Amino acid sequence: MSGLTVALDAMGGDFGPQVTVPASVQALLQYPELKVILFGDQSAITSQLSLLNQSEHPRISIVHCEHVIGNDTRPSQALRRSQGSSMRMALEAVAAGQADACVSAGNTGALMALSRFILKLLPGVDRPALVSAIPTRTDNKTWLLDLGANVSCDADTLFQFAVMGAVLAEQGLPHSPRVALLNIGEEEIKGNDLVKRCSEMLTESPDINYVGYLEGDQLYSGQADVIVCDGFVGNVSLKTSEGVANLFINQFKQAISRNPLKQLIAKWLFSDLFDRLKRLNPDQYNGASLLGLRGIVVKSHGSADTTAFANAIGEAVHEVKRQVPTKISDRLEEVLLERHY
Repeated sequence: MSGLTVALDAMGGDFGPQVTVPASVQALLQYPELKVILFGDQSAITSQLSLLNQSEHPRISIVHCEHVIGNDTRPSQALRRSQGSSMRMALEAVAAGQADACVSAGNTGALMALSRFILKLLPGVDRPALVSAIPTRTDNKTWLLDLGANVSCDADTLFQFAVMGAVLAEQGLPHSPRVALLNIGEEEIKGNDLVKRCSEMLTESPDINYVGYLEGDQLYSGQADVIVCDGFVGNVSLKTSEGVANLFINQFKQAISRNPLKQLIAKWLFSDLFDRLKRLNPDQYNGASLLGLRGIVVKSHGSADTTAFANAIGEAVHEVKRQVPTKISDRLEEVLLERHY
């Protein structure tokens, strides 16, 4: 692929252009083939570009938008009153073929609703899913979905999530992605009816490398490449994990910050530990993808800093290069056809 374009909702998130504009410049340095279109308040965007001495960057264009979708806007309101907003216009650029992907740190519910309305679902997909990578003790990453797009799911929807997650995870793996269901126990008798039914469906599917149930304490074990659950469980699991990681890192920093000698000794004795602590930083894994759409949409944390938002842009770039929606559509067609026979 000679070049690709990402549409950025420059106004989304807690900080808007103060983060999204520097992040776009950072991403452009990392990906020479990338072009970005910044959707939002032109004055605010150009002000940030001026501060960065990037006012005439050849791979940045700006589309002025009159409105911003607030974090407290309900999805139904976003559908009715989003004309001219930065989020909607960025998604419309993808639908029109002007951009290959959209990245936003804005209202998750609104982004979900507008993405479904504007980009539509792939054939065979009932609901899109939010998916993101999480670190593991084996240094490989695991993809966890759904992270909050669907608070309740039936067995068919969980099965679709498993197929979509496997397509996303398969790049670079020496084996077919190992897929697991998040459950309250590893035994077959554990869990509710829908999880048990999905387990049966995955077991019967020859195209899915299903490895069974995993419990919450095994999320970061590296025993699976894809872990599937409904959005309620996934969101609580992810937010709890991020909170624990931040607590540990902050407690460790506080323990050595008051004593310069401790800092010096710690850096000397525990340099490997510091490197591993950096891997626990949630910012490295920022960028949850909305899988199941006819286009690529990546959701950034609303509180993301410049580096974290640039990582979300990077995730969009990788998915464009891999043509993830097309691969998901093809795989679902194969799997569903086999199930009917």
